[in-house]
Amino acid sequence: MHNGGKTTTAVNIAAGLVKEGKKVVGIDLDPQANMSEYLGYEYDALYNVSDLMVAAANNILDSECIKKSIIHSAEGVDYIPSNIKLASADLFLSNVMCREQVLKRILKREEFDEYDYIIIDCLPSLGILLTNALAAADSLLIPVQTQKFALDGLVQLEQVYDMVKVNVNPGLMIEGVLLTMLDNTNMSKAVESALESKYGDTLFVTRIHRSVEATNSTYEQKSLVAIKNSKLGAEYVKVTKELIERGLV
Repeated sequence: MHNGGKTTTAVNIAAGLVKEGKKVVGIDLDPQANMSEYLGYEYDALYNVSDLMVAAANNILDSECIKKSIIHSAEGVDYIPSNIKLASADLFLSNVMCREQVLKRILKREEFDEYDYIIIDCLPSLGILLTNALAAADSLLIPVQTQKFALDGLVQLEQVYDMVKVNVNPGLMIEGVLLTMLDNTNMSKAVESALESKYGDTLFVTRIHRSVEATNSTYEQKSLVAIKNSKLGAEYVKVTKELIERGLV
């Protein structure tokens, strides 16, 4: 789902916030490690997010581990990388008390107090990692591809969101729904209009259009926001400003 705008959105909003003078850390919570790759990860961290979760689950997490897991990217976005070990999170968290709150325990640590924003890039499938992300978050930003079946995925995500909100994190809110990969097809227009009637003001005014720029940007490991005259970059700058104007960021 990397190409669908999830990681592209996470990284570019993070880069946009840094441009606005904010201090941001990204948490790559996807075993495919797309965010880490996009931010230029060289596999040089001593620890990654899986190690932190295992340590937190076993109550042996210390400040040193956290500091050694935070990478500083060229664009000023700090991040904690992921790796394939995360794919077995269901196993290593299966016997842990309050297993859906392990990430929250990590992010509550004072090492994260210096950040204005923590952006968690989740994997698209429903499971323990997504539940951990929602349990730790203040709000949820949902990038939706304007493609067939996109709305089906949203229904499932909303069910998980409702479950976490009722049982684990009552303060959780949907910050916004962002249309990505918009083009001139009838399918795209149909999804756009369905989302407009379903979400109203929750839907961002800014739209992210389909463009080869997104693929090139991830390949070059440089955010769209940092690329001069990038059309998509300008759209993500607008999204960031819209977030700030909404008073949510």
